[in-house]
Amino acid sequence: MPFYYRNVKQNIGYRADILVNDRVIIEIKSIDNLAPVHYAQTLTYLRVSDLKLALLINFNCVILKEGIHKIVNGL
Repeated sequence: MPFYYRNVKQNIGYRADILVNDRVIIEIKSIDNLAPVHYAQTLTYLRVSDLKLALLINFNCVILKEGIHKIVNGL
């Protein structure tokens, strides 16, 4: 995804795992426990892309629904 700072496109970018319809970021993990840095990373992706919703999904859990976390930006 391109990165804009003060309406100027920068030559750097970031890689969201999945972007759905330019509205929802899905960040995929497969680790023992999600740390606060994983939530902060996903929230940063939301802020720089000016999107409102992300899902942080950890596949390393017994029941998948326990590994799905919704993160919102400014709602």
